[in-house]
Formats: sequence, C-alpha cells, structure tokens
Amino acid sequence: MSDTNTPPAANVSPAVDPKLLEILVCPVTKDTLRYDKNAQELISDAAGLAYPIRDGIPIMLPDEARQLA
Repeated sequence: MSDTNTPPAANVSPAVDPKLLEILVCPVTKDTLRYDKNAQELISDAAGLAYPIRDGIPIMLPDEARQLA
C-alpha cells in the first residue's frame, strides 16, 4: 500500500531514492549532479561525466562513468 500523502519527487524514478540524489556530488569535482531519468545516469556537467545507476544504486566511480560528448 502506498502513502498517498507523500507527493512523488519530480523526475525521480521510483527505483532511486530521492533523498540520496539530493546529497550525492561528483567524486571528481565535488559539484552537484543532474539526474537523467531516461538514461538512468547522474550527470556531472563540470567533469563531463555520466555516472550510471544500476538497480537503483548510483555507481559513483570515475572509472565506471561515461565521458560526455
């Protein structure tokens, strides 16, 4: 049974904890991240990296990140 008193967070997949997304920063630059719901990635515009989210868990390792074009 879902809690109907809690509004869903905008642009956040149910598999990703919105509170977690609020506190994560890029491990390279320490800047905030942008969530790409369609690609299931956390984007660091400052570093030019996209960190994957697998099974609802952000993989915050620079070696696992995709370089942005």
